[in-house]
Amino acid sequence: MLELTQRIGPVETSEIHDHLTLPFELRMRGRLRAKTDTGYDVGLFLDRGPVLREGEFLQAQSGEVIRIRAADEPVVTARIEPGLPLARLCYHLGNRHVALQIGSDEQAGWVRFPPDHVLEELAERLGATLEHHRAPFDPEPGAYSEKKHDHAHAH
Repeated sequence: MLELTQRIGPVETSEIHDHLTLPFELRMRGRLRAKTDTGYDVGLFLDRGPVLREGEFLQAQSGEVIRIRAADEPVVTARIEPGLPLARLCYHLGNRHVALQIGSDEQAGWVRFPPDHVLEELAERLGATLEHHRAPFDPEPGAYSEKKHDHAHAH
């Protein structure tokens, strides 16, 4: 079993040993036993707190590099006009303290969340069109998370 103990920065594609595809619920855990995409046993022994993000890299004690993938899982994508309608939808859903993924595409702005009839009704009342489907769920990390930035801040 590979013991994944360290989060590392980006690596060359040729350095990736395997991929580990997990739903959001399991990417929140620092301790976990799982199988890689090719069926190899791995154990996560990571710091608790930071969520594993799509595209993040972990390194085993023995040196192998594993790339994290967000699994397809049941989600609701609420599509709405960009700008104020999207901001209003994000505000009201976020006020329910639920994990949200926010984005836009050629069709509209959207907010993605786990299926929940109360949130779905709220989104529809605010003018969103709902799509129930399976997709990767990688919600916003939150204002107080240890999100990594590409630039330094002096404090």
